[in-house]
Amino acid sequence: MLMLRYAEVATQARRFLALTGYTVPEFEALLPAFTQQVNAYLQTHTLRGKPRKKRRYQPYQNAVFPTFAEILLFILVYLKQAMTQEVLACLFGIHQPDANQWVHLFEPLLNAALEEVGEKPARDTDTLRAAGLEVGDYFQDGTERPIVRPKDREAQKQYYSGKKRRHTVKNLVVNNAIGKVVLLTPTEEGKKHDKKVADEAGYTLPEGSRLHQDTGFQGFVLEGTTIIQPKKKPRGGELTAEEKAANRAKSQVRVRSEHTIGGVKRYRIVKDQSRNWKEGFRDRVMETCCALHNFRLNFRPWRYEAQPAKLL
Repeated sequence: MLMLRYAEVATQARRFLALTGYTVPEFEALLPAFTQQVNAYLQTHTLRGKPRKKRRYQPYQNAVFPTFAEILLFILVYLKQAMTQEVLACLFGIHQPDANQWVHLFEPLLNAALEEVGEKPARDTDTLRAAGLEVGDYFQDGTERPIVRPKDREAQKQYYSGKKRRHTVKNLVVNNAIGKVVLLTPTEEGKKHDKKVADEAGYTLPEGSRLHQDTGFQGFVLEGTTIIQPKKKPRGGELTAEEKAANRAKSQVRVRSEHTIGGVKRYRIVKDQSRNWKEGFRDRVMETCCALHNFRLNFRPWRYEAQPAKLL
């Protein structure tokens, strides 16, 4: 039976990156924090989630996950590929119910490990304020993720996105100039407008900062922050050549927001249609993937040309 094993797949750099979204050095840099979280859990609980009594944790020789690296490989492959749990079980030589149980055990522990290394985005205004952001350029945009059509009629209306023409959930992502996600708002129904999500988030940025946004946020303002946004074409009119050039210049800078969301959605679990119904999973897995993106940028930073001096 084909089984993924870390020692084998780690020797194949391109395949390892395609499977996990991380290079081997990035994986090994994250492994100590993940090991600490899993080890702490296993000292008090079994892999089945039951309280541990007398026997201390020690992997069997024929254990499914003989090392912590195997566990991290398991959960990263699931997040990156978004495969069905039956396929995941086949890849790791386990049964589907075990795959389901361990996905929901190890994903929160990975989330906790990413928080330990300081890469989780803020989820509310207080946490964002405590992060001590510097004055600079920030970018905001809404992102939607497809979900299975709800059975409830009222839920169908709330989660139907006219923009995507399907049922979705939505988050607002705020990133800094180097592409790191600094704020991820709570997961909302897809029907809600981007500006309304931003208004309800009620966040602030350091005074003197500049916030780049698209026309979907028309009318959104932050006190002490300069808003940079393309000019909308007037109804029944046209933009001048100078206005079109200014819009292009703003778009060339604002593309960092698209790059950031694309970086998060390298993990197909937040790109493909969500089939996981466990309460809280849709929201937390988006947070986890944002943190994975942030951690990766420490090793493979994006470099942009200096932005135009005048964008207003």
